[in-house]
Amino acid sequence: MDRATAINLMHEHVESMALRRHMYAVETAMRAYAKAWNEDEEKWGIVGLLHDFDYERYPNAPDHPLQGSVILKAHNVQEEIIYAILSHADYLSDYPRLSKLDKTLYACDELCGFLVACAYVRPLRFADLEAKSVRKKLKNLSFAAAVNRDDIQRGAADLGLDLDEHITFCIEALRGISDQLFDS
Repeated sequence: MDRATAINLMHEHVESMALRRHMYAVETAMRAYAKAWNEDEEKWGIVGLLHDFDYERYPNAPDHPLQGSVILKAHNVQEEIIYAILSHADYLSDYPRLSKLDKTLYACDELCGFLVACAYVRPLRFADLEAKSVRKKLKNLSFAAAVNRDDIQRGAADLGLDLDEHITFCIEALRGISDQLFDS
């Protein structure tokens, strides 16, 4: 599957602009890591782009992402992509995160959501956002309360990354699409 086909599939299943923006953010972080680690940027980007495409229709566990995997199989999506998407759900114990692709999706998912929330409340959005500010917001449990802080910590640790390093890397990636993540 190429990016254009993935975007069409995502748009077919997702009406919420907020959810679409989240998936674009995760795609961007995934592509940045793929580039840094000499991995397949297209494949990694598609994983980020489609990881939550079924969430609007199937928001409850384990339907998300199991129902999405059925749709992806019907579209002949590579097994590696489907597995990575399945592995980002902690409650699907049959799909442990094994590969760097799996672990990177998990590490980027919650963090990207949190970073967009952090940038949203800043006048300059991502332009002046730093890991120090993000770490401070992580301690405020009422800020972006739906974001699982443990997932963010565990994601960086599973990749063997220092949390500040991971946060900074993702901020840098998202700076490049900041104008696409917020309403004018």
